[in-house]
Amino acid sequence: MNISYNWLKDYIQFEESPQKLAEILTDLGLEIGGIQKKESVKGGLEGLVIGEVLTCDKHPDADKLKVTTVHIGNEAPLNIVCGAPNVAIGQKVVVATIGTVLYSGEESFKIKKSKIRGVLSEGMLCGEDEIGLGNSHEGIMELPLNIVAGTLAKNHFEVKTDYILEVDITPNRADALSHIGVARDLAAYFQIHGKGNAINHPVVPKFNQNTTPATPVKVVEPVACPKYCGIQISGVSVKPSPAWLQEKLKSIGLKPINNIVDITNFVLMEMGQSLHAFDAKKVAGGITVGKNCAGQKLLLLDETEIELTADDLVISSNGKPVCLAGVMGGKESGVTNQTTDLFLEAAYFNPIAIRTSSKRHHIKSDSSYRFERGLDPNNTELALQRAVDLILQVAGGYVASELSKTQSENFTDFEINFRYSQCAKVLGEDLGAEKITAILDALNISYEPINEDELALKVPQYRVDVQRECDVIEEILRIYGYNNIAIPTQINSSIVLDAPLPEDKFQTILSDTLTQNGFNEILCNSLTKPELYKDFDQFNEEQHIELMNPLSSDLSILRRSLLFGGLETIQRNQNMKSSDLKLYEIGKIYLKNEQGSYHEEKRLNLFLTGNKNAPHWDNPAKKTNFFTLKAYVNLLLEKIGAKSLKVKGSENPFFSDSIAVYQKKKLIVEYGEVKSSILKKAGIKQAVYVADFNWSVLLEIARNAKIKYTELSKFHPVKRDLSLLLDQTVSYKQIEALAYEAERNFLQQVELFDVYQGDKLPENKKSYALSFQLQSQEETLKDKQIDKVMDKLIATFQDKLGAKLR
Repeated sequence: MNISYNWLKDYIQFEESPQKLAEILTDLGLEIGGIQKKESVKGGLEGLVIGEVLTCDKHPDADKLKVTTVHIGNEAPLNIVCGAPNVAIGQKVVVATIGTVLYSGEESFKIKKSKIRGVLSEGMLCGEDEIGLGNSHEGIMELPLNIVAGTLAKNHFEVKTDYILEVDITPNRADALSHIGVARDLAAYFQIHGKGNAINHPVVPKFNQNTTPATPVKVVEPVACPKYCGIQISGVSVKPSPAWLQEKLKSIGLKPINNIVDITNFVLMEMGQSLHAFDAKKVAGGITVGKNCAGQKLLLLDETEIELTADDLVISSNGKPVCLAGVMGGKESGVTNQTTDLFLEAAYFNPIAIRTSSKRHHIKSDSSYRFERGLDPNNTELALQRAVDLILQVAGGYVASELSKTQSENFTDFEINFRYSQCAKVLGEDLGAEKITAILDALNISYEPINEDELALKVPQYRVDVQRECDVIEEILRIYGYNNIAIPTQINSSIVLDAPLPEDKFQTILSDTLTQNGFNEILCNSLTKPELYKDFDQFNEEQHIELMNPLSSDLSILRRSLLFGGLETIQRNQNMKSSDLKLYEIGKIYLKNEQGSYHEEKRLNLFLTGNKNAPHWDNPAKKTNFFTLKAYVNLLLEKIGAKSLKVKGSENPFFSDSIAVYQKKKLIVEYGEVKSSILKKAGIKQAVYVADFNWSVLLEIARNAKIKYTELSKFHPVKRDLSLLLDQTVSYKQIEALAYEAERNFLQQVELFDVYQGDKLPENKKSYALSFQLQSQEETLKDKQIDKVMDKLIATFQDKLGAKLR
């Protein structure tokens, strides 16, 4: 939003430069994106002076040119060749001296000393179109004769210089979307920092209402429109706005249209309240505010035609739409040069209703921008009075009706309990009751003491972003100054020898492990749409955490799972021809429990899809599968020191086949292949494998893990292989467990390197080929020791599993 430096001074006096003011506003949270110098005349008429024509003779070598001498206050007059037909002796004219830059639209040129047809020319006599003071091209400007030669043109024409501050307003600061809103923050700042600059609100006389009955207003949707005001003005003359009004609007980048529309835009930028002026004759049947024009078409002021839906809040008259409420007016009911009677509207619309229509029809306007963020409902009538007063000044006319007003809701101040102790705890510094109450006074927040530590606050309705104690603390810090909070010179901490593993360090360990194994981290939006969960019974709709003022229906609840964000990322990459993906996300999911309180839970999700490796001439591409995912799951479990795990089948609604891993009845992770029906809805054309880890359980295991280590052996290991004939019911896991149970001293590793089942084996038998690695910490193993270990293993397998050597 653009704020005019000069316009701002209408509401608060200050001496700070534009640069210093930008620093103050940025410290107040109204970040300044840039400062642009703006002049009422481009170039500021720099280098232009008023001159007097002393002589004027015909050019010796050109019929249409004249050679003049012009006095500009210096001792020697200038020789200037001029082609204007109206130049004459004794005239006072505007002279562009050598080095002056003149502008024509976006183009410019510099005045140089030159010879024109052999005659020296030391400047230029200017017409009004050549210096930006008009459009006439008939000749040079003829000025009053009483002007002293040598007077600077910028002083004579009173060129004004302004600075436009580009304020980057955050979505929560609807109160600052106007010049008075910004001035209000500055006044609070100056008051606390010893300058006492008070805000100067414009004097707004109450209009004398006519006894004529007001235009009938019917609000069918009081939730979407809790307050609506309107009044009729007759006998107006629609014409171009006066210069002061045009200059104000032009300074911040708005194009003047006519005096009526310009006043509504002026009040919008001055007070932050959106207004709309109808041609009263076009709404003579009365005003209806509702969602009653579904299927009808409306031609808007920008020549866009839209088809209305049953969800659009509309201003209608005689059953026909005349305005998309809070967004843009209709062209047919708008003010034209033939308009003599106005119906002026000021309303408070529900932000959600306006956001819904604006987004659906892809229409952005200054009005919708403000309504979406929440206007001050108590400012409605004051802004209407201000607009009426200004319209009567610039367009004439008179108030022709009573005030039409409907209000379905009482707008009272926000009530908040505030604690000094909590403020000191959050800020890290005790500002003291005197300083805090002074800041509250400066912010127009009233207060009553409850006890020595607590205040009962009442926050004005225009501060829609201040409704909690933490919001008030932020306001106090904002006005006091972030940079004024002292930074401690030392950090005190207790030394804890057996401190638990910090969560941030644990997260770094897992992230590094996954990154080193080719995974990329993703961060998905915590906001999502409820439709994603409607097909799953365990996601009770009543447990959704819904936003009070969602940006759109697609971002209306907090996510219940990390799955859909990951699938959306995969789908986007797939569309960009990147289909071999290894992704992970660490984030939170949210729900509301049966008691209505909120619950959040941290999760870690892994996503695998596509090929395990890129195709190569000596290494063909292989598809990712369930066992690829299992390997990474086991890698993480091993990394955190998880022991005594139980693996069971899982009935996760997202997976077609899945496994659950537990430790002491606590679910650590579920992993499997995502159902094809879910992938189809997500637009994904290949298998996706996902692991969903419970973060709190992972952290607990890691903190409780006991790290044991032994010194690496200095002696060489030896390997021995066995080929065992076993029943088909025997698993490798049984063999491995028996091997470690039978030999605890020298056995270091067991590996299965071949499995055979076929016609050459007896029925219901299979063959396992196993490798056993033996090693001692104290000596090189001798043949007798090795043979003894292998004999013990063979005997164990024969006795416990009925194994036979092959």
